[in-house]
Amino acid sequence: MREIITQTWSWWFSGTMIAGIMFFLLYFGKSFGFSSNLRTICAASGLGQSVKFFDFNWKSQIWNIVFLVGAILGGFIAKEFLSTDGPVQISQATISDLGELGFAAPVSLQPTELFSLESAFSFKGFLILALGGLMVGFGSRYAGGCTSGHAISGLSDLQMPSLIAVVGFFIGGLVMTFLIFPLIF
Repeated sequence: MREIITQTWSWWFSGTMIAGIMFFLLYFGKSFGFSSNLRTICAASGLGQSVKFFDFNWKSQIWNIVFLVGAILGGFIAKEFLSTDGPVQISQATISDLGELGFAAPVSLQPTELFSLESAFSFKGFLILALGGLMVGFGSRYAGGCTSGHAISGLSDLQMPSLIAVVGFFIGGLVMTFLIFPLIF
């Protein structure tokens, strides 16, 4: 069973599963997105009494909280019980490009130059993680949702704001990859 779960799966299987879930959510009038969970958690903790933004029926979003907890548990199970100790297999050209930026060939999913304890507690690493986290949080709130909400749920609903947001995500990713990332590293 482990061999079946850990093998590389075809893109069409994932696409079919995502489409099936989206049809299911649309049928029941729900929308998908991770960033809305923070608002739900704040409402559940009672912040709706002092901040109007958090004053809504958070119990209608319990299913999304369950999805969030499942994603966290799934990540833990995948890391602890299903991951292999072998290096990540990426192209030699990518390894060469990363080497020019000062990154070693990856041995796990996350580059140790960014996500090790030593780099997280360095001044530069802390600034990168803190500013990046603030920008992602502010951006998802300002855009009215995160990449998963807009790209999966919003585009499935044929919402024009989601199409604009997804185009913005891609432009931002290209600017980061080719302009900002080389300046930082």
